[in-house]
Amino acid sequence: MTEDERYDAGLGVRRAVLGDAHVDRSLANRTDLTTEFQNLITRYSWGEIWTRPGLPRHTRSLLTISMMVALNRSEELALHLRAAKNNGVSRDEIKEVLMQTAIYCGVPAANSAFHLAQKIFDEEDKALPQG
Repeated sequence: MTEDERYDAGLGVRRAVLGDAHVDRSLANRTDLTTEFQNLITRYSWGEIWTRPGLPRHTRSLLTISMMVALNRSEELALHLRAAKNNGVSRDEIKEVLMQTAIYCGVPAANSAFHLAQKIFDEEDKALPQG
């Protein structure tokens, strides 16, 4: 695959997982400093890793959530908590991943992740049409 093909494949997966609105904002906010980084993550994170056939996106989402908890990366965790539904991940599955992180990453890390997940789920629920 050429670099351009890898970028295009990565952009497609990135849009499918994170949503067009997020990707469009990220691309629109590129600067001289960040353009090459945005291209790098599109080509390699999304075009090289997320396109691999060895794991379904559902599993990749769950793994990413657990790694963001372990690394204490709340901004990326929030992004992937929101995106997980695009990969068919349920809230119960997220809860189970967060329970697992309590044992392997520590209770404080899991506690923060549970609070963040609840905040995101509450926001999503409020955005649903009432009726």
